[in-house]
Formats: sequence, structure tokens, C-alpha cells
Amino acid sequence: MVDCKVTARFAHTVMTSQALNHANYSQEIFFEVELPKTGFITNFSMEIDGQVYAGEVKEKEKAKKQYEKAVSSGQTAGLVKVSGRKMEKFSVSVNIAAKSNVTFVLTYEELLQRKLGQYEILIRVKPKSTVQKFQIVANIYEPQGISFVDTHATFLSNELLPLVEKTVTDKKAHISFSPTTEQQRKCPDCDETLIDGDFIITYDVKRVQTLGDIQIVNGYFVHFFAPPDLPRVPVNVVFVIDRSGSMSGRKMIQTREALLAILNDLHEDDYFALIQFDSTIDSWKESLTKATKENIADAMVYVKQIQDRGATNINDAVLRGVNMILNDKQAKRIPEQSIDMVILLTDGMPNSGEPRPQRIQENVRSAIEGSMSLFCLGFGNDVDYSFLDVMSKENKGMARRIYEASDATLQLQGFYEEVSSPLLSEVDLRYPDNAVDFLTTNHFDRFFNGSEIVVAGRLTDNQLDNFMVEVFGQGFEEEFKAQEYIFGDFTERLWAYLTIQQLLEKSKTGTSDEKANATKEALDMSLRYNFVTPLTSMVVTKPETEDGTESPLIADKLTEGKEGFQKALSKNGCVDGDPHFIIELPDRDDALCFNINSIPGTIFNLVRDPESGQLSILVNGQTIGDKKISPSGVINTYFSRFGIIHRTLGVRMEVSTQDISVLQDGKWVKLLMDLLVTKDHSITVTLKDSVKFVILLHKVWKNHPYHRDYLGFYTLDSHLFSSSVHGLLGQFYHGINYEVTDLRPGEVPEKPDATMYVKGHELNVTRGWQRDFRRDVKNGQNVPCWFIHRNGTGLIDGDVTDYIVSGLFKTV
Repeated sequence: MVDCKVTARFAHTVMTSQALNHANYSQEIFFEVELPKTGFITNFSMEIDGQVYAGEVKEKEKAKKQYEKAVSSGQTAGLVKVSGRKMEKFSVSVNIAAKSNVTFVLTYEELLQRKLGQYEILIRVKPKSTVQKFQIVANIYEPQGISFVDTHATFLSNELLPLVEKTVTDKKAHISFSPTTEQQRKCPDCDETLIDGDFIITYDVKRVQTLGDIQIVNGYFVHFFAPPDLPRVPVNVVFVIDRSGSMSGRKMIQTREALLAILNDLHEDDYFALIQFDSTIDSWKESLTKATKENIADAMVYVKQIQDRGATNINDAVLRGVNMILNDKQAKRIPEQSIDMVILLTDGMPNSGEPRPQRIQENVRSAIEGSMSLFCLGFGNDVDYSFLDVMSKENKGMARRIYEASDATLQLQGFYEEVSSPLLSEVDLRYPDNAVDFLTTNHFDRFFNGSEIVVAGRLTDNQLDNFMVEVFGQGFEEEFKAQEYIFGDFTERLWAYLTIQQLLEKSKTGTSDEKANATKEALDMSLRYNFVTPLTSMVVTKPETEDGTESPLIADKLTEGKEGFQKALSKNGCVDGDPHFIIELPDRDDALCFNINSIPGTIFNLVRDPESGQLSILVNGQTIGDKKISPSGVINTYFSRFGIIHRTLGVRMEVSTQDISVLQDGKWVKLLMDLLVTKDHSITVTLKDSVKFVILLHKVWKNHPYHRDYLGFYTLDSHLFSSSVHGLLGQFYHGINYEVTDLRPGEVPEKPDATMYVKGHELNVTRGWQRDFRRDVKNGQNVPCWFIHRNGTGLIDGDVTDYIVSGLFKTV
């Protein structure tokens, strides 16, 4: 059951699911729903045999112990995971006694955002099997009046379409969808369901007031501003296009296609420029060009010739675009009454010119000085999204992730459509100082066609029925008298929602004190209004299990760049065992692991870093097999030799299970292993007082019928490598973007399966454990991780054979 109530764009959605354990034994019951990324969870509860287990919103730090307990026990502690572009998945499981039932209730709230002239309510339904009582109900109340309502779903067939009921009056709309069990069936004699996908409601409101609509309820007001029929303001836009090597293939093709479509949509009174960059920067022309048909045609020829090539010099490319607009403005080559913007499209980390993201942000902010907008489009999962996000927000713009998929061209076009029709700039909405306080943001750099500005605040006089509103934007000013609509206390929660969202944005930019104050205020309000935000967690304590232990679950809020698509930093990577690779991700309290099945004697490249300042490092490892094949028929391989090169210092080191050899002054010096290692059979190799490797010797009983001595390899301080570092381990040193969804029972009860989206691939992964031997060489320590099958296919770049080299100190 999905029940959605919308009052003046503020949506309150309740998802309810009831499940009965028909079996004669206890079993795990799963509850999985998806909610919009823009929504805040406000409540979650489970009712089991009349007992209600309710969630409690706490500060993240105070929930940390429960979180760590859940992680250490191998559970998926972060219940909310990213699920595609717009949604997050909330999943929980609970053990239910035989013949018992459980009712799950999840509530979330969001302020619907107007884009391209409409609001969208997105309800994702994936029941996986037919449901006895399935119902979606949405009730919309808009005091301004409703201009249209449309409903569609990705799963609606000709048979299901008539089941969507829609009633629309002047200010209200009612939509419902309630298929019977039989109508849900995919086939007559199966439980598979047709209901699988997105149920989408779009609508807009009537707009007759020039200065918008104000709602006043219980001492709080909200002002919606989206004036109709304003003339479009001409745009001066510079497209800054990444052509580095990582843009090769489909990314580059889609970028060219999108640019061709965007150029075709430019208005004739617009001015534009094209800049492409890798380690060098090239401009189509040295100044902006009027968007005449002839100039557009010439530009299209230029775009078709853009090819991927070298490194990524974001700093100089963006500054070239900024300076081009500033110079043209000063020389009066572009209209004065126009809006200026730079649109950067990139897929990578800056690694040429100025490589430090913070310094690039400072340079760009200093160059722009508030004179134009910078929009950043981050292409794919490997982009440093938080860097682009902050840089955009500091310069009157916004960032958007372009997902690496077949429709990337449409995503790029859609974004440009949103920002290409500015109607107002420097918009101020002013209210009487003595009448309101606790205002949300009331100054906006741009107002675009099809969007909406929303301001909320608290009235100091609850008896106030009307007050003057002044709106300034490009010099126009009018007076507005608000009407009072009494229909609930939604305005206070809308105000709180909007305030928290804006405080979270403020916490990313400004001075350290400003960031800290914004974070503290956002946390206080999140706790006061019971919102699960990036600063809070909802702790739900499940019923005691048969062994008497309680199992706490944590629901967290995800944010773009710090979520399933987060670039989780890998501070340590290691290979040990058969050979088992473990990629630790401390930023997410998680790890990824995979195994490599190889022929004994194979040499793999683990780390290669050709551009790490003064460092130039190579690490290869050679495998060894068991003495003979075990009765199970499995051929186990381990690492028996490592070769390490520090080219700048001219040093080579070979470490084997028997000895260590160092090439010094052109001569090999052999050291006995037992003389060099510590009592725990480990050696630490420090390269020029920075990057460290730890190599462990695993001693096996001398007369063991199968196994031999082998080595483990661990990396410390891996963040000190350059952005060019690669290899089976090296490619993960600067982070990995992935999302895990659809947690489900696996072949082994304590090892659930899930779906992982990583590097454009959809993989089946398994929750399991690998052993980390650094703290306990003899027994190892269990590390919970997501196991990627088939030699890490889909997680590692290319194929495992790409990492096989011909010698211990060879690169090919």
C-alpha cells in the first residue's frame, strides 16, 4: 500500500507492507522499498504479533556503536542504498516465527521541485510477486488550482491502463491504482507480477498572480514564485569539453551528439564558444560567436572533429572560458543585457596543470567573482563529484551527474534545456522585517523558465492575514497581498525541510566556521523534526533472536558523491591467501574483495605509478601452486615472490618466501629472510618516507601434504600515489564508485547476494568475509566485504589477463 498526500507541493508518503510467514518454522522476511533521493525518511516501524518496534532518529555519532556492531556481524548496516539516478533503496529483514506476520511502515517527506514546467511524483514499485492487496493512492491539494494532471507507468499494459482512476477538480486531484491478484499476474499459473517499475504522476498549478502564491498556516508561511509569460533573457555560454583519454569510446560519441543537438537549440540572440581540453587547451574561436545559422553550422563541423587524447587540465580550461566571457564583456562584443555562463563537462580527476581540486576552486572563484554562473556536468561514476559540486555552488551554478548509459546524450540535452532559458537574474524576495523571521534563502542568482522559487519562514504575528511582498529581479517590483488558506500544519514541516536542505548546501562552502555552524544548525533541526538527513541516522532495534541478542539496524541518508555512487577512498589494499584481494573502504566502513584463479608461476602487475612526482613505482607478484591438487580438485595458488622497483632511486627489491634481494649500485645483495623480518614474520618497505608496503610471510607446516609457505602484500598510505596509479591493486587507491541494491538470500544463509552497479556494469555479488592477517598473522581477522565473482570481472578495469606481465620487473 502506497499512500501519498501532497499539499502545496509538499508530499507526505506512507508505504505499508504486510507479510505472513506461512511456514511451520521461523524464517527471514524482507521489506524493500525505494524512495526519491530528495526525500527525508521521517518514520519507520515494524509491528510483529502486536508489538511495535519504532525507529528513533539520532545523531550519526551516537548511532555509531550500533552501526559498527551491525557491520562487524556481517549485516548490511546501511539500510538505505542508492538505486539508480533518482531513487534510494530502503531494505530491512527480520526473523519471523512460524505462522506469524509483520507489518512494515515507512514514511518519507519531500518538497516537489518544478522542472520544465511540471512537478513529478515518482513511486517505484517492485513487489517481485503478486500481492493480495495492492494499492497506490495519491491525493493532491493545490490552493492555486491545478492546471493539469498526467499519470503513466513503465509497466502499464492495455489491460492495466483502465485500472488507473483519476479525478481532478479545480484544486484537488485523486489518483488510484488497485489491480487484483489475477490482474497482477504475468501468466495464468504463476506468481510472477506485471507490476514492476515506476508509477509517475506529473502536474502543474495555475499561475495567474505575477508574484506567485503565499500560504499561511499556524504561524508559518510559504511563498511560491514562478511568474508566467516573462521574456527570455539572451545567454552567453562557453562549453568547456573534456577530451582526455578517459573520455574515449561511448562517452566521447555521446558528448559530440549532445553538443550537436544543443547547438541546434541555441537562440539566434545567444552567443556561444567551444573550448576543448586535455593537457592542452584549444578554442574554436578566440571570442564568443553569435548563434546565427551559419555560425551554428560551422561549429557543428568543429564538434564532429573532437577526439579524445591526453590528460586532464581542468584549471586552465575553465579559466580560459571565464576570461573569454570577461574580455568580450569588457570589449562590448556581447550584449550587456544578457546572462553569462560556463558549462564544464568532464569525467575525470584533474591530473595536469594545477592538480589540486581546492586550489582550482580558489582560482575559479577568484576569476569569476560572482560575475557569471558555472555549471559542471560530471560524466560517469569515476568523476570527483564533490569537487565539481562545490565549485559550481561557489559560482552561482550547480553540478549534475551524467550517468554513463545509453541515454547520456538525452541527459546532457535535458540539463541544458533546464538552464538555457533564464528569465530573471539576482532575484530578491523581500518581506517586512517586523513581520517574519527564520527565513529560508530569499536571494536567488537565476530563475529559469519552467522552474520555481520557494521561500518559507515564520510569522512573528500569528494574527497577520496579509503583508507586502516585494520582488526585485532585473528592475521590476510589485506588491502582493496574500490570502490565507487553512488546511493543516504542513507549512512548518515544509519550512524545516527547506531550511535543512539549504543548511546542508551551506555546509559545503564558505569558511570553516560557516561550514561548522551550518552543519550544527542542520543537525539540530534534523533531530527536532525527526528527519533522516546526512547528519542523522534512524536506529531500529529488531526483536531479540533465538540466542537472546538484539540486532540494531541503521537507516542513513545518502548524498550525491557520498553514497552508492560515492568515491569511497581505499586507504589500504592488500592481497593474501589464494590470492585474495581486499580493497578496504574506510569512508564507507566497507570492503570489496575478489579472487584471481591463475596457473602457478603467473606474474601479475599489482601497482604501477608512472607519475607520482619524484616516485616511479612498480610492484609485481608471482604465484605458486600447492604441492599437489587437493582431494577437492581445486588448484590453490598464492603469491610467493614480489618484485618492487623505485625507478627514481634506481632501487630494485625482490622478496620471496626464502630471502630478500636488493639491487644496490648495480649489484644484487641477498639477505636472509629470518634476519630481516620481525617476530611476526613481516617486513615493512618504506619508499622515500612516504608510501609503505607490508609483506607478511605465512609459514606452513613443513610436511604439509598440500600447502607451501606464501606471502601476503598490504599497502599503507596509498593516497600518496599519483592519480595515474594503476594495477590490480593500484587502480583502487584513489577510490571506487559503486552502489549495492537488491539484498536477497544467497546460496549460503549467512551470505546474502546483492546487485552491484560499478563502472557501468551490473554484477551479482555476495556478502562474505576475507581474512586480514596484519594484526594476527597466525589466524587472521575476518573482514566483511562484498565478494565479486569471476576473477573480479566488472570491478577491475579490463580483463585479468591485461595484468599478466612477462617478468618480475617487467611492465608488459
